Amino acid sequence: MARFDLIIFDCDGVVVDSERIVHAAFAEFMAELGVALTPEMSEQFLGRTLADCLRIVERYTGRAAPNGALDRYRERRDRVLRERVQPVAGVREVLMTLKTPYCIASSGEHSKMRATLGATNLLSLFAGRLFSATEVAYGKPAPDVFLHAAANMGAAPERTAVVEDSINGVRAGCAAGMTVFGYADMIGAKRLRAAGAHETFARMDELVALLE
Repeated sequence: MARFDLIIFDCDGVVVDSERIVHAAFAEFMAELGVALTPEMSEQFLGRTLADCLRIVERYTGRAAPNGALDRYRERRDRVLRERVQPVAGVREVLMTLKTPYCIASSGEHSKMRATLGATNLLSLFAGRLFSATEVAYGKPAPDVFLHAAANMGAAPERTAVVEDSINGVRAGCAAGMTVFGYADMIGAKRLRAAGAHETFARMDELVALLE
């Protein structure tokens, strides 16, 4: 019997190597709003919805973002992603190897997922299996988007694995009652385990064995 009935992948940083690209674009957006993004500040934004990120920025600035600022950021971000994004090394091979059903549950909007997965030629591997935190009440670290994805895919949380690379994502998967595998790339394995990850790995080619 298979260990899991469903594997849920985060998108940014797990399937597509987009975190650093988005971080640079977001830092530019914050600078336009009058906030310098420091390394100490940056982690709190990882794994969150854009709406949640904007609320955090507005707490720093003490004022709402100007009209149109968010739309301009989205347009710039998606353009840069389409031009520069690459698949995470080894992820295509993992997806082609898996026998267990899988999907994506991301904090990003559907338009962003389509942009990055389309640019990396991975979109067809997730046809009809993309879930966004924009579809639920609360984004990560709340469990809503993972529970939403599992319900739509017909899997029980306790039979579901989550693959995440952010503290907020790991916490969301644990809150959903799922088994969380932490991809230690931008955030180290020790910190992912401290957030609740059941297992961690540093290379995608290690994942299949962990899931078995």
